[in-house]
Amino acid sequence: MRVLVVEDELFMAEAIRDGLRLEAIAADLAGDGDTALEMLSVNAYDIAVLDRDIPGPSGDEIAESIVASASGMPIMMLTAADRLDDKASGFGLGADDYLTKPFELRELVLRLRALDRRRAYHRPPVREIAGLRLDAFRREVFRDGRYVALTRKQFAVLEVLVAAGGGVISAEELLERAWDENADPFTNAVRITVSALRKRLGEPWLIATVPGVGYRIDARLARLAR
Repeated sequence: MRVLVVEDELFMAEAIRDGLRLEAIAADLAGDGDTALEMLSVNAYDIAVLDRDIPGPSGDEIAESIVASASGMPIMMLTAADRLDDKASGFGLGADDYLTKPFELRELVLRLRALDRRRAYHRPPVREIAGLRLDAFRREVFRDGRYVALTRKQFAVLEVLVAAGGGVISAEELLERAWDENADPFTNAVRITVSALRKRLGEPWLIATVPGVGYRIDARLARLAR
């Protein structure tokens, strides 16, 4: 999951970003409305987390822009405005959730995951492919009934590959979906993470490399080895 956090208080924004990273949620930061609109125009985000009172176009205006784009991107208002009228106006603008400051990071994470599940309501909450069972809510992975312990980044990469249902995902897309904007586009982090993920999942290998294209879950590899 990759989210855009629009928050002008730098200390809070960085604390949110760092906390989300620990939960395998990639987060980009925008400190004002103009930057947020620019980032939304060039990056693909799963959820937008908006403070309402920010420099430049307000969080409300950004919410209106997202709704007008018909992208279906969920919006979470994250603000100190806690009156019922404030919440009513936020939902009226198209917000899908509303969390008031101060808040617990754990609650933010739970709400983001709930929004992501609703966004992907057509997908089952537990995904299975080639003997692999991935539970995104419980953050658990099983291979042929055997529990597989993964790091947060390995889980994030596997989640993208499993969601593709056997389709090929490029290294660039994995970098975009499982990392954030600060990731070096020339890094070998994707290759290293995929290699480690293969070893964690064990033989027969499930993740195939498509030369010059990317990676995919290949059920045939598992069947041929049996």
